[in-house]
Amino acid sequence: MVDFVVAIPARYAASRLPGKPLRLIDGVPLIVHVARRALSAGATEVAVAADDERIAQALDETGVKVYMTSSDHQSGTDRLAETAALAGWSDDQIVVNLQGDEPFAPVEGIRRVAALLAETDAPMGTLSTVIDDVDQLFDPNAVKVVANDRGEAMLFSRAPIPWSRDTFGVASVLPRDLIGLWQRHIGIYSYRVGFLKQFAQMPQGLLEKVESLEQLRVMQAGFRIAVARTPAEFPPGVDTPEDLERAERFFQSMQA
Repeated sequence: MVDFVVAIPARYAASRLPGKPLRLIDGVPLIVHVARRALSAGATEVAVAADDERIAQALDETGVKVYMTSSDHQSGTDRLAETAALAGWSDDQIVVNLQGDEPFAPVEGIRRVAALLAETDAPMGTLSTVIDDVDQLFDPNAVKVVANDRGEAMLFSRAPIPWSRDTFGVASVLPRDLIGLWQRHIGIYSYRVGFLKQFAQMPQGLLEKVESLEQLRVMQAGFRIAVARTPAEFPPGVDTPEDLERAERFFQSMQA
């Protein structure tokens, strides 16, 4: 198995769900659930990039390293770049960026995005899955990705891409013969540490500002992003109180 570390950005003051890393699912803080998934995936090290001591306290005795990072970071990538420096990881170390609100991230997906970076010379990797629902295709919160025949991203967008000229004007369902064409981006990333540091220093481009998608900064700067189909479903993350209630129900269904 590929040698990799997992870094989990965890910001306490989430706007839609304040104190999100410490919100409970089955009596256990959200960030602990995420850390356990990373540990189960076989990472050689799991590090949480925190901005509040209460997050560090919640992770006591989990075997996870916690690095206290600046509260002024504008993005999770910036927070992870600081973490890599604090941890002393070498520039060629593969690091997986697992979001701190993904308590059910499948271990197969974590391993796959790490292996993807080892299989390609692209400096960054991510995952996608098939969209088979028209509502999801038109949902701006479900980010779409188009990849080329080499498995490299051509564009990410909140819009429904590619656009079917002859179909969307006359129907409100996905045509069966085109299912598989549309891909939803899954927000898990892998980088080598050297590129992670470089990424954090890149200025925002116009595409990122328009779409509010950080990965477009990389593409506009001319770097490639490898994309692979996820080997297992990634259940939705936790962003709102409603998501938290849904996550509780999902967890209980897993235990039944």
